[in-house]
Amino acid sequence: MDYRPLGNTGLKVSEICLGTMQFRWTTDEATSGQVLDAFVAAGGTFIDTADIYSSWAPGLKGGEAETVIGDWMRARGNRRELVIATKVRGRMWPGPNGEGLSRAHIVQACEDSLRRLQIDAIDLYQTHWPDDDTPIEETLRALDDLIRAGKVRYIGCSNIKGWQLVEALLTARAAGLAAYVTVQPHWSLAHRSEFEGDAYAVVRKYGLGVVPYSPLAVGFLTGKYRRGEALPDSRRVNSVKRYLNERGYALIDQLEALGRARGKSISQMALGWLLSMPNTTAPIIGANTPAQLAESLGAVGLRLSGEEMAALDSVSRAPAEAED
Repeated sequence: MDYRPLGNTGLKVSEICLGTMQFRWTTDEATSGQVLDAFVAAGGTFIDTADIYSSWAPGLKGGEAETVIGDWMRARGNRRELVIATKVRGRMWPGPNGEGLSRAHIVQACEDSLRRLQIDAIDLYQTHWPDDDTPIEETLRALDDLIRAGKVRYIGCSNIKGWQLVEALLTARAAGLAAYVTVQPHWSLAHRSEFEGDAYAVVRKYGLGVVPYSPLAVGFLTGKYRRGEALPDSRRVNSVKRYLNERGYALIDQLEALGRARGKSISQMALGWLLSMPNTTAPIIGANTPAQLAESLGAVGLRLSGEEMAALDSVSRAPAEAED
C-alpha cells in the first residue's frame, strides 16, 4: 500500500479509502468485519463513514456503520493504526435541530459519533453537504471548537460547490479558524463535469486533498454493463442508466484495451486514473466481500502514463453522464 498526505496536512493515509455505507445494509456485521480485516491486512489505514449510514434501509435508523466500525476497532485494539473519517449534516433525531450544520447539531452529532465509534477523537470530520440555513462562520466556529477540545483533528467537506468552498476557506482565514483540508466529491471517469467544472479549480489553488466517492460510477466502471447486453439484476441499474450510452461504452472499451496491456482490470484502470490526477488523496471504494475489496486493491500503486491519461481523456472529457 502507498500512503499520501491528507490534503495539505502532515497526516499520511492509505491511497485507497474504505467506504462503509454498505455495513449493516447490504453487508452483515460479520462480513463487514472480514472486509475491514482484509483492508488492514493489505495496509489500508483510511476508513470513511457517516452518521446517517444507513438510515434509508428498512429497519435501520442511522449510526449502524459507525457502530460496526467501533465494535471492530475495540475487538482488534487497532485504533492507533487507523485514520477514521465520518460526516455530519443529515437527520439523526426528531425535531428542527435534528439535522443541519448549526452549532447545536454539530456538537451533539459529534458526541454521538464518538460514542458509536468508541474513540476519543475523529481524525477527519466532514460536513456531508452544505446547509443554506446556517451561516458558514457558525459551522466553522463549531468545528474549530471541536478541534480545540481535542475531539476532532482535521475537517473536510463533501458535495460542495466551488463558490461555497471559496467562502468557507476565506471565512476561516479571516476569522482565524481551522479550514477544510479535504473535499469529498462525486467524481469518476464517467462523472467528471460536476466536480472538474466547478470546485476542482478551488481545490487545486488552495492545495486541498480530494477523496472521491463513487469512483466506479455505481458499478458502471467495473465493465459489467456492456453494449448490446441485457442489464444485470442489480439495485443499482436505475442509477447506472445515465452512463449507458455510446460515450459510456467507448470509455469501457478504452479502459479494457489499456488494462489488457497492463494486466489490469477495467475497474483498476478507472481507479488508477483517479490516483494519477492532481490533488487526489484516496478514492473511496466500497466492498460487500473481501473478494470485491481485493479487486479494487489491485489498483494500489497504479499510475497511468501521459499517453494513457490522454487516451482516457479523449473519450471522457465530455461527460458520459446525462446532465442533471
